[in-house]
Amino acid sequence: MQKFLKALCVCLVWLGAMRAAPIMVAQQPVVVELFTSEGCSSCPPADAILSSLARQRTAVKGIDLILLGEHVEYWNGQGWNDRFSASSYTQRQYEYIRRLHLATAYTPQIVVDGHLQTAGGNSSEVQNDIVEEARIHKPATVSLSLVAPDKLRVIVNDTNAGKRQVLLAVTEDNLSTTVKGGENGGRVLKHDAVVRELHALGDVSNGTFDKTVALPHKSDWKQADLRAVVLVQDTGSGVIDGAASVPFESANTTARGR
Repeated sequence: MQKFLKALCVCLVWLGAMRAAPIMVAQQPVVVELFTSEGCSSCPPADAILSSLARQRTAVKGIDLILLGEHVEYWNGQGWNDRFSASSYTQRQYEYIRRLHLATAYTPQIVVDGHLQTAGGNSSEVQNDIVEEARIHKPATVSLSLVAPDKLRVIVNDTNAGKRQVLLAVTEDNLSTTVKGGENGGRVLKHDAVVRELHALGDVSNGTFDKTVALPHKSDWKQADLRAVVLVQDTGSGVIDGAASVPFESANTTARGR
């Protein structure tokens, strides 16, 4: 893990230097989605990689790591039910399996920017995918503004043709579970960037999208650890054309990413 983090930091520093021109305004987002489950004994190392990335989301100027930990359902009923799992995350992984022409869904799986995939525990490949995607210009600019503690304004400008869907996710850091059954029985699992909710806001129309939305919140979510994440995704290929995120507690703060 330490070797992975050091290598990733070196690569991101190099990329940050390459992109440090004064005219640069927007962060260059790289979206990392981990499909995982508390019922899977191979998943904790991948969860640890996501947590490590969460601690350095914006550590390098010009690079913005957008992180999503999506807990799938198909491990439930095998000795342990993952409290973070939902059918929408399982379905999202199945869509990637179809688009990427894979034989089957599996955990842990990491998908970077909607089109590069690898085993979630393969730290060197995850690093390579992040570095590769950080070099690529995204055609959609996403601006997020918390206009009130529970209201988020989302503005998208997209230069690409084709159909793009705008998605909103709420993620939570600093979560842990004492697992009492299944393959991880007896372990305490720690998670960051856990997706608590994911839904579509609408489609980009004529290259633009502008909408103010209510931020969902539940009583067991910790306000200080929540982030709003917005993705602009090609509905055909699944490629993510733009993304941005902002902490819930950053009132009067604007986040901007491509």
